[in-house]
Amino acid sequence: MRSRPWIAFTFLLPALVLLGALVVYPIVYSIFRSTLDASGTGFVGLGNYVEVFTDDDILTAFKNNIIWVIVVPSVCTALGLIFAVLTERVRWGTAFKLIIFMPMAISMLASGIIFRLVYEENPKQGVANAIWVGVHDTFAESSAWPGANPRPNSELAKSGGGDYTTKSTVSASDPANLPLVGLPPKEVAEAAPAKAATPGKSGEVTGTVWLDFAPGGAGKPDVIDQKEKALSGIKVEAVKGGKVVATAETGGDGTFSLPKSAEGSKLRLPAANFAEPYNGIEWLSSTLVTPSIIGSYIWMWAGFAMVLIAAGLAGVPRELLEAARVDGANEWQVFRKITVPVLAPVLGVVVVTLMINVLKIFDLVYIIAPSQSQSDANVLALQLYLSSFGAGSNQGVGSAIAVILLLLVLPVMVVNIRRLRREARR
Repeated sequence: MRSRPWIAFTFLLPALVLLGALVVYPIVYSIFRSTLDASGTGFVGLGNYVEVFTDDDILTAFKNNIIWVIVVPSVCTALGLIFAVLTERVRWGTAFKLIIFMPMAISMLASGIIFRLVYEENPKQGVANAIWVGVHDTFAESSAWPGANPRPNSELAKSGGGDYTTKSTVSASDPANLPLVGLPPKEVAEAAPAKAATPGKSGEVTGTVWLDFAPGGAGKPDVIDQKEKALSGIKVEAVKGGKVVATAETGGDGTFSLPKSAEGSKLRLPAANFAEPYNGIEWLSSTLVTPSIIGSYIWMWAGFAMVLIAAGLAGVPRELLEAARVDGANEWQVFRKITVPVLAPVLGVVVVTLMINVLKIFDLVYIIAPSQSQSDANVLALQLYLSSFGAGSNQGVGSAIAVILLLLVLPVMVVNIRRLRREARR
């Protein structure tokens, strides 16, 4: 280098030219462009930076980036450490590591499409809601006939809270007919034909709940026709003086029977009979869209953290761990006092790498977040793209965001470089 520096420079020249064209020039031009207006002809100085820190959408992007930087590196590192330590002790650890690391082989684009489907609100399409709804329905009763409602001008009328109550009281001598409509014929195709109830022999109050609709529209209103279907499983309450005095449930033929105490009461069909089925959580709503996307990112990068930490764990002196156990330390103390401190350099690499990556996150947010909640999931890299190339594009503001993003990444890079130099000197 000292005797013939021009030879070294000749070999470095192609790399320096490429580095200058792909790195240095874009940085310098972005700084210059950030001082110009949207057209690129007028000088605005720091005006674009003022707009960056006063625009609500961009401030939301800053807030979300802070959440990403805090949550993702810490959670990924913690999961990677747990996986690496636990899989060291099981026979099938290699297979488990392979499964956890496998998402790293999938591109961000493909992962975004996968999780866009996973978070689909319809339980018949979205895996997350299919599982959630399945668990919910295991512990909660579903409604008997969702969407059903009384025929207009019938004996049943709304009584608040989604309930339907008869307008007049009932008696044992006159069975109560409670007609309902609003159900597609295909939903009741397998139901049994409705049966007219007979008066109670010992003073019981009887009645029938059925779908008052015959195929082809040939039936008569409020009359149980031959082809009309019974609505089984509907809860019927006898209400007297504002209190429920008896309850019953319709059978397979739609009939029900209440005890003699229901004489002179009104019949009520609770709203629970007709509530729409539980469809799960809106994972991509304005409230949950950011945590949902973060979850998909962690799914991808937890394997990366696990592999690096497992490599560092393989270099931990076993005699050091055994000495601690001989001295009486339990597994938690060994993990906290020895394993974690020894792995501190590796953990630092994982955290810093993930911090740099999440500051530049773009793909998953752009693909997963639907248009109605994209502004709530906004991040700086996405806002850079939208400001530069979206509606009303302003590449001056976009360049200002790019410069700010560079300034945010630089300190993390400097810390990482210094740490690498310290380790190289050891």
